[in-house]
Order: sequence, then C-alpha cells, then structure tokens
Amino acid sequence: MRKDLGLLRPGDEIAVDLRTLTARRLDLVNDRTRQTNRQWAQLLEFFPALERALNLRRRARLFSSPATRCRPAIRRSGATRIGTWLRNRKVKNAAALAETAVEAARAQHTVLPGETLAAAMVARIAKGVLALDEEIAELDALIQARFNEHRHATVIRSLPGMGTLLSVEFIAATGGDLDAFGTADRLASFAGLSPVPRDSGRVSGNMRRPRRYHRGLLRAFYLSAMASLRTCSASQAYYGRKRNEGKGHKQALLALARRRANVLWAMLRDGECHEALPTVTAPA
Repeated sequence: MRKDLGLLRPGDEIAVDLRTLTARRLDLVNDRTRQTNRQWAQLLEFFPALERALNLRRRARLFSSPATRCRPAIRRSGATRIGTWLRNRKVKNAAALAETAVEAARAQHTVLPGETLAAAMVARIAKGVLALDEEIAELDALIQARFNEHRHATVIRSLPGMGTLLSVEFIAATGGDLDAFGTADRLASFAGLSPVPRDSGRVSGNMRRPRRYHRGLLRAFYLSAMASLRTCSASQAYYGRKRNEGKGHKQALLALARRRANVLWAMLRDGECHEALPTVTAPA
C-alpha cells in the first residue's frame, strides 16, 4: 500500500546465526561487567588496601583461590604459593601480582566487621566471572568459525581496523547483503554517518545528525576507524587532514568512518580485498 517503505530482508542463514551469537555475547559481556563491578564494590568495603594497589576489575581469578579470599589467608599463604597457583592457571605477571597482594595484606591492619562473609561473597562472585569468561571464549570460537563460512568474510576483514568481531557486527546489522541498500549513501545513512536535512520554510542547508539509525553498525564503523589509525597510512592522512580543517577528534573520526563506508561498499560490490596504496615520497 505504501511505496516509501523498504522491503524486510532477514538476511542469509549465516548472517542470522551471527546476529544470534553476537546478541548472546553482548548479554554475557554485560553480565560480566555487572558482576565485576559488584565484586569491586564488595572488596572495597573490607580490603581497600588491595583495591588501591590493583585493577580489581580484571583480577577475578585472584580471589577464586581459598588462599586469597581474605587478608589473613593471603598473609599465611605468602607470595610464593600464591604466585605458583596463579602461574598454573596461566595468569600474566603472576609473581608481581602475588607480591602486590601480600604487601597490601600486610599494609592494612584494621579488621572490619563482616570481613569473613564479605570475602566469601567475593570468592563466589569471582567464580561466576570466571564461568562467564569461559562461555564468552566458547562463543568467540563459534563466531569465528561461523564468520569464516560467510562469502564476504575475507573481503570485509581485509579492511584495516575491521577485526573479526567488528566484521561480524557489520554482517549482523546489514544482513550480509548490501543490495537492500542500493547505494553507499544509503548504507551510511542507515549507520547514522550521513546528516539529514532539517529545512523549514525558506531556511535551507540546515543539516542535523539523524535520530533514527542502527547503533550497532555505527559502533562497528566508529571503532574500526579508530583502530585503523594505528596501522593504515591512508586513514592517518585523512584523519590528519580533517583535524587541520578545524574538526575535533570525534568529528574527524566520524568523517573517516563515513569515507570507510564508501570504501567497504566498493570492496563488496567488486568482490576485491583492500590493498594499501604505495607511499609516494615528495621530491626534495
């Protein structure tokens, strides 16, 4: 009945599977963040010396051992035993981490009420965080295997800054088929990278950021543009040119992401991988 609405395209089988896997992974990551923050807050109540010395949001494995659940246990175990336990579980910088924990336990002499039960709760939360880490690792393996089966996997991943997860988010957001968009401009508009006119009456040229766009696709383009600044000379040159024009960091990154949308569109249209342009040295 209406000619201004686009057709619903659910995407191919692989794209639907990747959308399901990425949605589940996002839920697990959010759950891990919530539990890690709760663990940090709980530990801060009875062991502030260790919280001050370490980044506890990434040290869940340290508190999953009975030898490190409370300050007296850490002092009794010693740095050697704790370091060996962490090293057997492939924790990076195990010796330094154990030394820091023991020094923090010796530095705090105040015994706070409820310390024993709070330490047990921290250990329980730590086990939940480790279980989430294992499930996320399993999902990453499934995502990697399923993504390699997609026909555009090699082309998308060849673009600098587009790792496996960002490439999967791109396929999950677009359905794996760019024919639904028609042009690169429509793809950029769907991702929120193209301004829309907000003209009224005689006022023209009033461009504003769109309010309705795909947040996941914008995130994929934005993060890939940020990552490309470390390795891609063309992205570095374009970003530098936009900064010289007076744009801020975020504006320059969005402009770079818009340009990369055109590049990725052309790559998928022609079925060709990205090739870095040779560096041309200006004559002295």
